[in-house]
Amino acid sequence: MHKTTGRFGAVGAALALASGLAWLADGGGMAPAMAAGDDISGVVTGASGGEAGVWVIAETDDLETTFRKIVVTDDEGRFLVPDLPAGAYEVWARGYGLLDSAKQSASPGDAVTIAATAAATPQEAAAIYPANYWYSLLEVPPASDFPGTGDDGNGINRGMRNQALWVDRLKDGCQLCHQMGNKATREVPNLSDYDSTLHAWDQRVQIGGSGGGMNGGMNRMGRARSLSMFADWTDRIMAGEVPPAPPRPEGVERNLVLTQWGWSNLKGFIHDEVATDKRNPALNGNGPVYGVDMMGVLTVTDPVRHQSVELQIPTRVPMDRRGPEYGAPTANPVPSPYWGTEPMPRTGPANPHNPMMDDKNRVWMTSSIRPSENPAWCQESDHPSVQRFPIGRSGRQMSYYDANSQKFVLIDTCYATHHLQFVDDEDDTLWISGDNNVVGWINTRMFDETGDERSSQGWCPTILDTNGDGKVGDYVEPNEAVDPTKDKRVAGFAYGIIPNPVDGSIWITRPYPDPVPGQILRLDPETCMAELYEPPFETDAVPASGWGHGPRGIDVERNGLIWTALGGSGHLASFDRSKCAVTSGPTATGQHCPEGWTLYETPGPQMKNVTAAGNADFHYYMWVDQFDTLGLGANVPIANGTTSDALIALLADSEQMVRLRVPYPLGFYTRGLDGRIDDPNAGWKGRGVWASTDTISNWHNEGGKGMTSEIVRFQIRPNPLAE
Repeated sequence: MHKTTGRFGAVGAALALASGLAWLADGGGMAPAMAAGDDISGVVTGASGGEAGVWVIAETDDLETTFRKIVVTDDEGRFLVPDLPAGAYEVWARGYGLLDSAKQSASPGDAVTIAATAAATPQEAAAIYPANYWYSLLEVPPASDFPGTGDDGNGINRGMRNQALWVDRLKDGCQLCHQMGNKATREVPNLSDYDSTLHAWDQRVQIGGSGGGMNGGMNRMGRARSLSMFADWTDRIMAGEVPPAPPRPEGVERNLVLTQWGWSNLKGFIHDEVATDKRNPALNGNGPVYGVDMMGVLTVTDPVRHQSVELQIPTRVPMDRRGPEYGAPTANPVPSPYWGTEPMPRTGPANPHNPMMDDKNRVWMTSSIRPSENPAWCQESDHPSVQRFPIGRSGRQMSYYDANSQKFVLIDTCYATHHLQFVDDEDDTLWISGDNNVVGWINTRMFDETGDERSSQGWCPTILDTNGDGKVGDYVEPNEAVDPTKDKRVAGFAYGIIPNPVDGSIWITRPYPDPVPGQILRLDPETCMAELYEPPFETDAVPASGWGHGPRGIDVERNGLIWTALGGSGHLASFDRSKCAVTSGPTATGQHCPEGWTLYETPGPQMKNVTAAGNADFHYYMWVDQFDTLGLGANVPIANGTTSDALIALLADSEQMVRLRVPYPLGFYTRGLDGRIDDPNAGWKGRGVWASTDTISNWHNEGGKGMTSEIVRFQIRPNPLAE
């Protein structure tokens, strides 16, 4: 039933040749008028009457892509699946406490009654719980076991200085590529192939292209203790232990409409998506949605025509990423239960990571165009940024796809690239994270006018004004102690990035190398002066209940308030710099402004043995809905519930967390998200938030091998029956 977009090789290629990909240039066209009777409605009934807060799924195999719509029942169990394209559908229901209903055939215009059956056992009911509920059953070592005493002590690595760092490694460390707690990871279906569950875990963390990273993660935590923890977790679950039951959708959560399209091949690793220009979400209305596949592909889905294609992203020189230095399997890999010993490299030559659109119908991407060693001019030349800070290597550079001309343009950068964001200025400046030492930018107006990639780029090292004189001067290096007479350069991987529309400052997160507590930095682009702020952690200025750690994603409200998701501690956090008594000087090195932070715990079960903040969800990134593209209001922050199959929106005035769950297929692992207004006059139907299934292992999702990535549109209607 699950149609894979692996058909790109036939259908997609034929589409591209026949149409010249014209729909990529013309924005996909406006949605055609739908005839009356394009809904499927009805009721879900159980033993006691209508079942409230239950998902109803309508899916068809009649379109060019996998297509599915999901809605939630109202207080009386009634539902309405709106605006379905013509086709034969299978309709069924899923809800907590219930078995999945039987599937029945229906067509747009039909009304159906779905019979729901209560789960007979806790194990049957728990089969559809989100992964974070299962992950919460891990027996985390108690806080008293930290810091670790090594292999000859308690088996915890001596580098694990506190429990928070262990929890961070269970999330950011173990879930950087895929979801933990889903059925594929919590159980060992072929346990008889191993001597024990411990042996099974020892082998599974060495599988395939990710084996080196997983294996290294176990060693950094303390191999013996971490493997025994995971083995014990699996043993208890396979013996029948279940997590607490999650709540069904309530209130506005029942107004959710999900639409899903397949958009990858079987081994595709879609990492991120973009639907419009963040500065003006009304651009590209009803047009294509773009995703970057780290195998070197730009994936394009037309949500009007229900078509998906793949476009190969070029490089300037041939590059082979099949060797172990790029994460490919060694000569004798541990066999995968899905792919055997078939090579499974994690990335392709272009290795794209993050896309953003501009107002010229171009999709900008961080991607590799050449090997990492920089050209000589990046290291020694009269370029102002080289004079400020020469750079020897950059792992990724830049490219864009022009949908109007249907061409790729490659741009070399001296600095490494990862995420990117446009400033709303006369130069259409593009700021880019990804380097350990600097934050870079491209003056895209200058590049468009001159084609000069060298003069159009620049970068700033991150230097703190620790002597408080208001300018960059002599500084000490990152590994040197603060000198109150000098400034201090700080380093670490620049991950998330966002320009502040109020004062023009640039903000980044640095979750590595010190994820606990982690850092956010403010950069003044005029002076290259930086400020560093850490979430409150191990400080008497804030009660322990208010400590947080692990910032990754970062975004900003239109009024300048900064938001970040603390993936380690499980918070959405705002930061208001205007509340800080100190922003520079010898004490402004991280924990000097707890008053600027406000932390909101995200929902989900607490991890076992963790008494501080530490629910089992993982927030890979976050995003602020500046222009109310979802329907919950302007400037609503949304965290990725990467382990909970959800987006989590915070209504800050009431401190209410709204969980927008994707119940099927289980395993919705999302990284980025984007909001678009297709038609400002069409109410809820003319807007939506887009997110993708972004796991490296689609075969871990419900359905197993053969599953693909899907792009999902989230919409909030006025009520569960609104047409």
